Amino acid sequence: MGYTIKQVSEMTGLSVPTLRFYDKEGLLPELKRKESGYRIFSEEDLYSIELIECFKQSGMQIREIRHFMALVKQGDASLEERLAICQRHVKRLEEKMGDLRRALDHSLHTLEFYEIAAETGSEALAGEKYRALHPDAEEE
Repeated sequence: MGYTIKQVSEMTGLSVPTLRFYDKEGLLPELKRKESGYRIFSEEDLYSIELIECFKQSGMQIREIRHFMALVKQGDASLEERLAICQRHVKRLEEKMGDLRRALDHSLHTLEFYEIAAETGSEALAGEKYRALHPDAEEE
């Protein structure tokens, strides 16, 4: 079954210009067109769009995604290279998640400090109360 660009936009939540951009950037190398020039998206294209969005949301650059999609088009000959790209990508995501976890933890401690400060009306009192609750914590 083929889908129009408008249908794909509604299905994915991506704008029509974004889908056109993906096509122009070569991120959808198997995308077919009608004789009239209208794009026709297949189920495989929908999967590719999902993969592109996953890569994009996790910080992969468009040129890297383009390279990966070109490798997909090569088939089995590029399996090892695609595997290596995915392994590096997962490693970067795990590092990013660790960084985000540390940032969240720090933000939660800061939030707690300011909740105490707002409750007591004093940063000095909040510092004392916070240190009593968290004796190993550094000064906010």
